[in-house]
Amino acid sequence: MAVTRREFLGLTSRAAAGTAVGALVALGADLTPKVARAQELRIAGAEAHPSVCCYCSVGCGLLIHTVDGEIVNIEGNPASPINYGNLCPKGAAVYQLHVNPNRLTKVLHRAPGATQWEVWDLERAMDRVAELIKQTRDETFIERDANGKTLMMTPAIFSLGGALLDDEWNHIHQKLMRGLGIVAIENQARI
Repeated sequence: MAVTRREFLGLTSRAAAGTAVGALVALGADLTPKVARAQELRIAGAEAHPSVCCYCSVGCGLLIHTVDGEIVNIEGNPASPINYGNLCPKGAAVYQLHVNPNRLTKVLHRAPGATQWEVWDLERAMDRVAELIKQTRDETFIERDANGKTLMMTPAIFSLGGALLDDEWNHIHQKLMRGLGIVAIENQARI
């Protein structure tokens, strides 16, 4: 009887698998299928809050699990018709955005020419930003061009919106920028 190479490999692999299973049973290993309970244990007793991923303009659904007001898990929402519980790598890492111990929670300012950062109060930082915007706008505002055409714009300020901003914020942002006479307005979501 001639045995082909394919038949020989099939026979020896089945014999090896049978020997391995027999050895596991002899050692007392329970080979019945088990249901993984790690996911349930991780969020046991947690309150689920539906939310939306902040990273892009797609708006994938999230479930944020909290215990005593602390975030313990963030995952895709299987009930979302947009992503059906699936998340891209950035969305899957959104938990780290919220609980990262290295996340900056204070306003840091480094004056021109300085070598050290200063911690500023948020109100002081926002006042300084508003002051610089007004100063730049006042210094560069063009009411009319050389031909007398009304322009009412400033070419010295550029606005770049982020992809994680929602439609409502983008609408208000556009109104503010256009009200200031800023014409160079772009959004990361369009790139």
